[in-house]
Amino acid sequence: QLPQNPRSPSPFPFPYRPYPIQERFMAALYAALQAGQVGIFESPTGTGKSLSLICGALTWLRDFEEKKKQEEARLLALEDKEEKQPLASDEPGRPDSKGSSGEPDWITAFVQKKEEQDMVNKLKVKKCYNRRYHGSEEDETKRLLQLSKEALSEGAGAEVLEQLDHNEEELILAEYESDEEKKVASGLEEDDDDDLEEEHVTKIYYCSRTHSQLSQFVHEVQKSPFGKDTRLVSLGSRQNLCVNEEVRRLGALQLINDRCTEMQKNKHEKKSGEETEGKKRRVSRATCPFYSYEQMQFLRDEVLVEVKDIEQLVALGRETKACPYYGSRYAIPAAQLVVLPYQMLLHEATRSAAGIKLKDQVVIIDEAHNLIDTITCIHSAEVSGSQLCCAHSQLQQYMERYRKRLKAKNLMYIKQILYLLERFVAMLGGNVNQNPSCQAVSQTGTVLKSINDFLFQSQIDNINLFKQHLVLRAGDLPDCSGQEEGESLTSMFVTDNFQSHFSLYFFFLSPGTVAQSSLKFLLLNPAVHFAKVVKECRAVIIAGGTMQPVADFREQLLSCAGVDPARVVEFSCGERDTVIPPENILPIILCSGPSNQQLEFTYQTRDLPQMMDETGRILCNLCNVVPGGVVCFFPSYDYEKQVHAHWEKTGLLTRLAAKKKIFQEPKKANQVEQVLAEYAKCIKRCSQSAGQMTGALLLSVVGGKMSEGINFSDDLGRCVIMVGMPYPNIKSPELQEKMTWLDKTMPRAAGPAPSRVLIENLCMKAVNQSIEAIRHQKDFASILLLDHRYARPAIFSKLPQWIRERTQVKPAFGAAFAELRKFHRGKSDAL
Repeated sequence: QLPQNPRSPSPFPFPYRPYPIQERFMAALYAALQAGQVGIFESPTGTGKSLSLICGALTWLRDFEEKKKQEEARLLALEDKEEKQPLASDEPGRPDSKGSSGEPDWITAFVQKKEEQDMVNKLKVKKCYNRRYHGSEEDETKRLLQLSKEALSEGAGAEVLEQLDHNEEELILAEYESDEEKKVASGLEEDDDDDLEEEHVTKIYYCSRTHSQLSQFVHEVQKSPFGKDTRLVSLGSRQNLCVNEEVRRLGALQLINDRCTEMQKNKHEKKSGEETEGKKRRVSRATCPFYSYEQMQFLRDEVLVEVKDIEQLVALGRETKACPYYGSRYAIPAAQLVVLPYQMLLHEATRSAAGIKLKDQVVIIDEAHNLIDTITCIHSAEVSGSQLCCAHSQLQQYMERYRKRLKAKNLMYIKQILYLLERFVAMLGGNVNQNPSCQAVSQTGTVLKSINDFLFQSQIDNINLFKQHLVLRAGDLPDCSGQEEGESLTSMFVTDNFQSHFSLYFFFLSPGTVAQSSLKFLLLNPAVHFAKVVKECRAVIIAGGTMQPVADFREQLLSCAGVDPARVVEFSCGERDTVIPPENILPIILCSGPSNQQLEFTYQTRDLPQMMDETGRILCNLCNVVPGGVVCFFPSYDYEKQVHAHWEKTGLLTRLAAKKKIFQEPKKANQVEQVLAEYAKCIKRCSQSAGQMTGALLLSVVGGKMSEGINFSDDLGRCVIMVGMPYPNIKSPELQEKMTWLDKTMPRAAGPAPSRVLIENLCMKAVNQSIEAIRHQKDFASILLLDHRYARPAIFSKLPQWIRERTQVKPAFGAAFAELRKFHRGKSDAL
């Protein structure tokens, strides 16, 4: 928490006197929400970004709701007046006068009056609805459950064609009907659900990347002035929220999801003794004791009364014997602040399943520096030849076993799916009837195809893939009202515009076997999905500690999503805004090493022995003057391994190890915490002893598990070194396709091609995330960028503003070393 500072009170409620940067942040945020804008907000770690988001956004929401209540009260009061004074002949409403719009004033007044009357009628309906909804909620639920039971009874079928072992009838697909074949057979009218649906209040959806970040945000809300009065609900996956130990023990998310939905189905299909009397009794199926409507409604009410994070929500679920996963979803309509992970908000089908409605709401996406990659990843998919062959084998066995029990239409769909799998494997050069691990493919490398080319070459262009998707997804009658998903997507499917958003890849890996090969569906334009979020929402805020370079967000995401540039606003933190004192950070661009070797780590030069030697000499010098931890980032795991082996061979590693114990970032994620813990222990041990060892050196990798400075606060990261410029691998087929797509679709302005800008932005985004070592006001660190190309204006301008304004460019190593020694000695003396 930031310390107090003596300033005049802020118009925003805050747990302490906010800093100028926080006041500016909240004022800009409030203005963006009020104007319905799309904001890109950058506020470095240590400036209290989370609290600024909370207090700025919730202040706006409080004011918005108050104004809305006043307007509603005014309109209702106006309606209560029995008579209106007639207009005098000299008033502006007389028939022959004209308003500013050019229409007679009596017409303008009539239109305005009608709009107000419509609003009054809506408010009255809302009041009646609330009384009816809350008064008869339980009766409606019982009625729906009874209708559900009756529908299940009618469709169950009493005849048994053959006896199956251990209740295998649950494996038989219900007959699938497409929307054009579906007839209304239910006792409920189509609009009944809308009548019973609870209205969504104006709310803020806050999303971040990880479960721990969301929990931390909720804790900040609890400590804020809004902690007692805000109706907040935390959403998560079943893996995080399930309280049924039998299900939790399954571990894998997909297994948990499948088991949960199966137990729900069992609960709805459960028959009473009277209903099953005289019929063949089924083997009892497991149901979830926590899936109780009454208990989940109780949990919903408890959630809305007091702010709770995921852990507290799970504890409440166990205590009340209610499902937190579904109970939290029931709380969404009445909640003012909904906290949820990225994937749940950015994926349309997941949003819909969770009951999230973005219309006229506010969305805040925090830690958004990887937003473009996240959207791309969520909407891309890959399947291996091994998986395709396995699926074909299992589905073939299923069809043969249950052929006599399957309806003719479902049998047809299953045969179509088998054909699809067969053709997919054929495209990989294999045969579904042979072991994929033993089938060699004649072609190695990568082949890129458009979707249409793939459909025609695989001979599946005549199959409705969207209908197949519905069959696979539901295995039952899908709930699709209105326009069919397949219709809208099929019409898009044939357009060049839709084609340009996607690409399909074939990976023939070497040694090439069908099992190792894979098909990959790649999203090229993430804006096509983000556009739906921006279009529906009142305002969208994209926030992060380091958002530079912002050109990617503006061009690849917002411009391609059809957002008017005038609607986009930016907020960034300059040197005078940050709470980090200028004397606590020393960023240096180093152009040459101790032996005057120019530092330029290109693909052609970085493998040269003299370049690796020069890097080692720089580190040896730094380890003599930098206390605590030194973190050195390399562009890739392979290069880090290569340099480490070279130093070991030349003896440089021994010289480094005399001053700092050397650690290497592991490739396996489950080993990262252990390495970090040992690294931290070593630094602490060295700081408490007066030996020759001054700390530890961590050889890390850009884009790896340790590449975000959050791991390296205080003594863990007194100096951060970036070896070269971590440009992405331009030989990657995916990146090449993305570059080609950008050059074709993005408007060409003066300057480098869009593909070139993409490469530079990817590089600098990775650099900016890695060098964010200072985490709070009293922290200090030096940053060393080893490559003269960082001094180029186009590259230099993409550093975070508050770091850029303090960066020194040093052509020679001597001057840089003198600055570093002075900086760290001064800080050591002050401690």
